[in-house]
Amino acid sequence: MPVGMVYARRIAVLATSAALTVTGFLATAPAAQAAMPTPVSATTARTYLAALTVKAEGSSTGYSRDLFPHWITQSGACNTRETVLKRDGVNVVTDSSCASVSGSWYSEYDGATWTVASDLDIDHVVALSEAWRSGANAWTTSQRQAFANDLTRPQLIAVTDNVNQAKGDLDPAEWLPSRTAYRCTYARAWVHVKYHWKLSIDSAEKSALQSVLNGC
Repeated sequence: MPVGMVYARRIAVLATSAALTVTGFLATAPAAQAAMPTPVSATTARTYLAALTVKAEGSSTGYSRDLFPHWITQSGACNTRETVLKRDGVNVVTDSSCASVSGSWYSEYDGATWTVASDLDIDHVVALSEAWRSGANAWTTSQRQAFANDLTRPQLIAVTDNVNQAKGDLDPAEWLPSRTAYRCTYARAWVHVKYHWKLSIDSAEKSALQSVLNGC
């Protein structure tokens, strides 16, 4: 290969590498496993699923994210978002305001690894509006705040921002993680959260969850 072409290829590779670093995405970075609370087992999830109230999904009338006060202070200067980022990342360094300034995060939904915190969203596994349509419309503001900031159940997880935005408020009949290896965990988490918070499910949602859990 001519020398000029070798140099051109090297420059192209370096440019691509630099671009990936700038965007925060490292395709070959080692996977750091998110430390979301472990959901109940598939066996327990199937039992919980059978116990959930099945009914048509309610209306979104009156819903607002503001009715679910979220990213509240958890400790010192750390709010819920920063707490989850630190929990789910590897070698996370925070500044005096608890903002994550470095670290790496593995998005369980799509298998991407990120090194810039702004590339991550904190997903509510059971979306706030989904909860509203499943019974949270009757809750107090205090209950909705506890749900939106629940660090005890497998309800909050750091994932790729555009993946979270694509998921939106869809339930498992409408959306599942593209990374199929995580679908069992996701279904277990979904049922765990809905069972604990006494939220209802619709028939399509139940069928989709049964299908995933039966394969766990």
